[in-house]
Amino acid sequence: MKTKTYSVPLRAPHCRRAVKSKARDDSSDSSAAVELLCRLRMPVFFVVVMLYVVGFLLCAGSVSMLMHPPAAPGSVYRSPELFKKLWPEMQLDNSSGVDLNAVWKYGKRLKQWKPCTNSSIEHSGSPAPSGYLIVDANGGLNQQRSSICNAVALAGLLNAILVTPQFHFHNIWMDPSKFGDIYDEDHFISSLDGHVRVIRRLPETVIERFGYNISNIPNLKVKARAPVSYYLTEASPVLREHGVIRISPFANRLAIEIPPDIQSLRCLANYKALRFSVPIVTIAKKLVDRMVEKSSNNGGKYMAVHLRFEEDMVAFSCCVYGGGMTEKFEMDSARQRGWREKFNHRGRCLSPGLKRMNGKCPLTPLEVGMMLRGMGFNNNTPVYLASGKIYNADRNLAPLLQLFPLLQTKESLATPEELAPFQGYSSRLAALDYVVCLYSEVFVTTQGGNFPHFMMGHRRFLYGGHAKTIKPDKQKLAVLLHDPSISWKVFKEEMETMLHESNRKGMTFRKSKQSIYAYPSPDCTCHQDLINSTFLPTYLNHEAG
Repeated sequence: MKTKTYSVPLRAPHCRRAVKSKARDDSSDSSAAVELLCRLRMPVFFVVVMLYVVGFLLCAGSVSMLMHPPAAPGSVYRSPELFKKLWPEMQLDNSSGVDLNAVWKYGKRLKQWKPCTNSSIEHSGSPAPSGYLIVDANGGLNQQRSSICNAVALAGLLNAILVTPQFHFHNIWMDPSKFGDIYDEDHFISSLDGHVRVIRRLPETVIERFGYNISNIPNLKVKARAPVSYYLTEASPVLREHGVIRISPFANRLAIEIPPDIQSLRCLANYKALRFSVPIVTIAKKLVDRMVEKSSNNGGKYMAVHLRFEEDMVAFSCCVYGGGMTEKFEMDSARQRGWREKFNHRGRCLSPGLKRMNGKCPLTPLEVGMMLRGMGFNNNTPVYLASGKIYNADRNLAPLLQLFPLLQTKESLATPEELAPFQGYSSRLAALDYVVCLYSEVFVTTQGGNFPHFMMGHRRFLYGGHAKTIKPDKQKLAVLLHDPSISWKVFKEEMETMLHESNRKGMTFRKSKQSIYAYPSPDCTCHQDLINSTFLPTYLNHEAG
């Protein structure tokens, strides 16, 4: 039987047409979607690219900041830029200024202090001295002064006869001066008579025992700030055995804290026995008289600034002052000349920025001028500049002269003929500066060291206990001078506060471990009730006792 077959189409015709129609619709939809996607893709792509670029820049910036972080406040010398910005306002603010006669104010009536080094205590000791004491005073003028005063005290402690101290020649100060070239040796010996016996040289019989060679005399190597107990237990037996001892070097070889009767010998030596030699006093008197004359519009009052910006000081500090490779070469050369290989040791000259932040960098003449103008001293203020040869003087002194045109130095006050005997002798020149600074109404210290250390103490001793000294906060000053956005008004307010602090701390008594040379009260002075008393130094009256 034949099977009937049916031909069944896979899709009905109308279904095929429907499918074709739907395919055309799907194609249209896809095209539209693609077109829409293309339209959306361009801004998205642009955004992605921008995000990538921004991310790259941020990343690069972060790396750059890691490699070159911004300078910490106070770490970079930017004073010239700040001066250029503030100078117009400083010129407009010059109408009034601080009166030199009214700089120092006392918040309350304190008992003032007067010199009283003439102790009634005799220090001659037993009839038979223990022997002779020889010391080598090294360093500059005031480090030598410290050694001399300490030697007098030590001679009293050991009951020894002191041989006039010898000055050690140093290749930094380059001064071959002897004791009598700087100080009045006769006055020194007579002032100490009855307290400590002093002779100019060892007796012939003593030096003969050592083959006329001082190096054969027992030389004690003493640690810094050695206590009284060391000298009594170690030095005294050697002195009694050999009849003479030598201590070289002797800088800072005696403790600060010693018995009061021995401490008084330091006072006697520093403030009475040590008087500058006749040649120094003669020229110093002329310098002071001429400075007073040039300050006639200020009642004869003047300001003295001790500026330590000589080449050796800048080199030793390892600070940077924006002079580039030229400055670096000059400083490296100066360090090599003065200290040989000392600065070649690893870590010796690291982080000048940190030194500046810590207030260890010498102030430039410009920085000193800006500070003083900020404190209220105008361009009519007479200023004496105590200094050696300023590093790069033509460039560095110009702004200070611009700020204080009435600036004087020993070179401008004295004739070349008057200064000729002092040239080449740094300690003698420093002695001239010392006297002129001592007589100033305002003394400004710009860097630590023995000169301001002794000057502040001497002024306290002479002027009723007040140092009359501006001692700036150099850490704070470094931050202020580093800030390019600071206004003159704000800078001035900060400087006025700094001046007030110097005034407040001017009348200060010595605390434990503080030097008697910087803080002579109460060890070297006696109090009195007269608030307006003035005690003038005797340097300019060479015949005074």
